[in-house]
Amino acid sequence: MKLTTEQKKFIDELLEKMTLEEKVGQLNLESPSIVGGFDVPFEELIEMLTDGRISQEEFGKIMATAERDYHEDDIRAGMVGALMGNDPIKANELQKIAVEESRLGIPLLMGFDVIHGLRSVFPIAIAEAGSFDDDLMERTAQMAAKESRAYGINWNFAPMLDVARDSRWGRVSEGPGEDPFLASRFARAKIKGLQNNNENVDSYVAACTKHYVAYSACEAGRDYNTTTMSTTQLYNVYLPTFKAAMEEGACSAMASFNDLNGVPCTVNSYTLRDILKGEFGLEGFVVSDANGIRECVTHGIAEDDVDAGIQALNAGLDMDMGTRIFYNHIAKAVKDGKVSMETVDDAVRRILSVKVWLGLFENPYVDEATIEAYKESLPVEHIALCQEAAEKSIVLLKNEDKLLPLNKANKITLVGELADRPDEVVGAWSLAWEKDDCVSIKAGLEAAGAKFEYYPVCGPEGELNSEELKAAIDADSDIVIAVVGEYTSMSGEASSKADITLPGHQQEMLKKLVASGKKVVAVLMNGRPLALGWESEKLSAIIEGWHLGIQMGNAITKVIFGEVNPSGKLASTFSSVNGQEPLYYNHPNTGRPGSKSKFTSKYLDAPIEPCFPFGYGLSYTTFEYSDLKLTETADEIKATFTLKNTGNVAGTEVTQLYMQDVTASLVRPVRELKNYARVELNSGEEKQLTLSLRKCDMGFYNNAGKYICEDGLFRIYVGGNSRDTLEEEIRIQFK
Repeated sequence: MKLTTEQKKFIDELLEKMTLEEKVGQLNLESPSIVGGFDVPFEELIEMLTDGRISQEEFGKIMATAERDYHEDDIRAGMVGALMGNDPIKANELQKIAVEESRLGIPLLMGFDVIHGLRSVFPIAIAEAGSFDDDLMERTAQMAAKESRAYGINWNFAPMLDVARDSRWGRVSEGPGEDPFLASRFARAKIKGLQNNNENVDSYVAACTKHYVAYSACEAGRDYNTTTMSTTQLYNVYLPTFKAAMEEGACSAMASFNDLNGVPCTVNSYTLRDILKGEFGLEGFVVSDANGIRECVTHGIAEDDVDAGIQALNAGLDMDMGTRIFYNHIAKAVKDGKVSMETVDDAVRRILSVKVWLGLFENPYVDEATIEAYKESLPVEHIALCQEAAEKSIVLLKNEDKLLPLNKANKITLVGELADRPDEVVGAWSLAWEKDDCVSIKAGLEAAGAKFEYYPVCGPEGELNSEELKAAIDADSDIVIAVVGEYTSMSGEASSKADITLPGHQQEMLKKLVASGKKVVAVLMNGRPLALGWESEKLSAIIEGWHLGIQMGNAITKVIFGEVNPSGKLASTFSSVNGQEPLYYNHPNTGRPGSKSKFTSKYLDAPIEPCFPFGYGLSYTTFEYSDLKLTETADEIKATFTLKNTGNVAGTEVTQLYMQDVTASLVRPVRELKNYARVELNSGEEKQLTLSLRKCDMGFYNNAGKYICEDGLFRIYVGGNSRDTLEEEIRIQFK
């Protein structure tokens, strides 16, 4: 986010005209309060939807019938800086009050959670990151930004950039997986797409990176829980995604709920002022997460709301989401000398800078023609991109005896309640989708002309229908496609789980189907990596479908019948049993690495190896790696190798380069992803390829938070996943 000299002058002149109360107003993010029989704030209503307390249909009815307080009088008085919502008509009404009826005419930021698409819902982030397609990630973000503007939204609470290593944590679904390098590439692509180089006022929004920071490292995988870590772990694992986003010019960041080493991130001057605004150079502002300031009292680090608000603003938090603590107490705190006017001015200047950068002073309203374009069906190009993203995010985990792809002449038995649930394809934190846009797997098979009989049998909750299961087993079919997994409400915020195996009676259903002698293809619909020890051993084929968005049914169908050759890879490790969590590939070595020997780091009752490793994913063809050679230049290491398609069909392979710093002043990971590329090859085709590793990326942050590159021996790995690789060594001197 860069402003011109004239824009900065405009902001300074505006600041001089503002009263203290008007300045405090800019620090206030409101949401429409639901009044009249349903007296909860909008953000709480959203939480009720996402955690399953109310359905999408109930949410729609409440929003359609409830009276809502949009704080018009406060907007008119200049006491609201931002508001939540996704109604373009209402957004125009409220902007008109702010621009034409308030004393200074300062427009509103209109914020909303657009995590993986608005009405055009794309795959959840952990799925899309597995496409390893930076261009796709950028294009889906750009489409989300364009659609957001059409709905009156100019500020997206996205991207979610938490590196997550524990699949028990429900919000793993919202982020780009376990690897800092992949997640940082994801971060850059999303910021580029959302903010769109400030080219067209109707096509870009202000991004809000979240959750800053280390929220995903919550103890025991339990949401909102405490986090404790060393400086080197913070800098090498959890900060890189935010650093990458700031380097791309991200406009804002959201402070996370958790405490980090005993200090809640909402009031943590070290992470907010020293690192985010100092080292990383955030020019925009920091907003709290919902109720985050008040929760500092519950944490036990503030005596009351007043104390919490003072600590937060002084620490570098610029905007309060939902509590009105700044609104109620900061003006007095300034008068009492507990918060300086310079601190308030800095926060206001940052917020105004984003509004100026968005062009809101010149173009605060949504054009009527733009609103009309989304009133009926989605534009064709939106649907096409949703399907492309879904297709590229699908991961083939197992394909015994090349069972897949199927022929459309095959007689199929389709089982699983999730197969006929269009409302379950969208995934957690999808808030504006419409059911008519959503394609279930059953609907996708029907549209493709597949021959099948459908028996729901069971879902993630409820009982197993024994009669339907018997009918499915007795059906005259060649193949069983079992759609199993989780409801959307089983992942996302406040959806941590101690048991990450298939919920309900779904595994029981699969066991009986396998025992019948039928070939069983499992299609997974899930928001987190599942523990799949039994499934990986006993099922004939497994397709990881995640929650792929509105075109899920069509994308899965094309993969099943071979019209699309799967190319997705896993952005997170899959465990075999619950007790392996947290499990991630880029762990440090111990002095006694796990082995068959007694006194090594392992379990007595479970494997130490993952069920499926990071970066893993099969294809309907096969790829062979050979002839790895390393060459050194002044600035980089070049890994040259041959990749050959040894199968019978064309396919796309995600080639991956990993590095190990063999001996260092701190124990380093056994391997770290450092580059990747998608490569298309026809049957029998081979190419000589080169993946580069910049020398400046071969270092690490030490326990003082200083980035260093140390001379020594490095191992370079190239392959199709983090486990199965070629290997060469090279000794590097950086000076």
